[in-house]
Amino acid sequence: MNYTHVNFLWDDAKAASLDPVGRLVYRSNLLGSDQRITNTGGGNTSSKLKENDPLTGESTEVLWVKGSGGDLRTSNRDNFSSLYQDKLIGLQQVYAAKANKGIKSEAEDAMVNMYFHTTFNLNPRASSIDTPLHSFLPGKHVDHMHPNAIIAIAASKNCEKLTQEIFGGDMAYVPWMRPGFELGLAMQEVARKQPAVKAIMMGQHGFISWDDNEKVCYTRTLDLIEKAAAYIEAKYAAKGGDATAFGGPKYAALAPEARATAFAAILPWLRGQVSQQKRFIGTVQDDEKILRFVNSKDAARLAELGTSCPDHFLRTKIKPLYIDWNPQSEDAATLKKKLAAGLDQYRKDYAAYYAACKRANSPAIRDANPTVVLIPGLGMIAWGKDKSESRVTAEFYNCAVEVMRGAEAIDTYISLPQQEAFDIEYWLLEEAKLQRMPAEKELARQSIVVIGAGSGIGKETAHRPPTSPTAPASAPCWTKSRSPTAASTASA
Repeated sequence: MNYTHVNFLWDDAKAASLDPVGRLVYRSNLLGSDQRITNTGGGNTSSKLKENDPLTGESTEVLWVKGSGGDLRTSNRDNFSSLYQDKLIGLQQVYAAKANKGIKSEAEDAMVNMYFHTTFNLNPRASSIDTPLHSFLPGKHVDHMHPNAIIAIAASKNCEKLTQEIFGGDMAYVPWMRPGFELGLAMQEVARKQPAVKAIMMGQHGFISWDDNEKVCYTRTLDLIEKAAAYIEAKYAAKGGDATAFGGPKYAALAPEARATAFAAILPWLRGQVSQQKRFIGTVQDDEKILRFVNSKDAARLAELGTSCPDHFLRTKIKPLYIDWNPQSEDAATLKKKLAAGLDQYRKDYAAYYAACKRANSPAIRDANPTVVLIPGLGMIAWGKDKSESRVTAEFYNCAVEVMRGAEAIDTYISLPQQEAFDIEYWLLEEAKLQRMPAEKELARQSIVVIGAGSGIGKETAHRPPTSPTAPASAPCWTKSRSPTAASTASA
């Protein structure tokens, strides 16, 4: 197949020089290097490999699967869990004996801790929640990816019908299910009933593919993404392409110099507003694609729906804050007033969402401020605890925009129901992961730029303790980058 929408990077000579785990890492790095295939930190890969059991000295099958956390692009073998495959399969009997099992049950969540009992060779890497998906499918090699093109289909109203239309018998379908043991069992049943199928569309989530040959698995993953993207782009072009995307333009972008001036005027104040509970760092994006979205007629409607893929809204929250500001007829003072009113309403909406969806054992409500702000004429501001996190938040909302573009081109975009979104955002397993994160450093979330810090006054200023009553206050700072995907940083 000729690839237009993904990069085929497999090198037979390179792969042949690696051991089996090395080839798994290699495949993972190739897939993770292309954001059209999966997002930062998203997706999993695995291989079922023969290993010598240190307890018996006999050959045994071991599932090597990307563990909890980490990023496919940068992962090495230390990022992969190793688990006895037969013991993982044996957990199905343990689960079957539980009285109150089922989707989102305590019994299902309890199975996650059982994975530790299947660890091979004392590997300390914690297992992913997606481990059953990889173990229970029949392929020796499995790829679970979050491509924008595939999620656009998964987030379409008629996903199942479109899956059949686009892929025929090459891809099966399962409706939305929260990742975990039940989803693994559902996929196992699909594979049992349809043995010729080696890929499954996961409603409102992504897809998974497998094969007994690792290069074929990699190639199948790319082939399916390429087919999905080609289908979407053909439909998109037939509907008018960029000129009619998202219902066509409602507003026009300001000139670059005017955008820079506007951002410089509002960013220090806006950072203070969203940092009422915790300080945030902002990444600004104002490239052509994000401007096309925020300036469009449908931006307000689609923004209100929120994102679909769980990986997306864990970063971008249930929805972004969209400000209906007319850059051609309204001034900066009006923008500031609309931002203030929008932030106040957003916090109320988030509190209402929490109150309506919370369960008896839900963690306490988290920061109710938005992590994504959309402004016509200007672009997007994404927020995070540091520059890296805010950049990734921006990346994820870019993915969400591409998903909405694709879904609207072929059908109607739908988001996850609020209760389902809440049960991911406030999942006790997700909360436990947050609690395990290391404590932030002393000066985390605080930013300052010192010019000439190599010696003299500049060096002394840089090293002066922040608690000193004579230490200078942080000055508002806005730096412009050449990268369109991480265009600038706002800090104060």
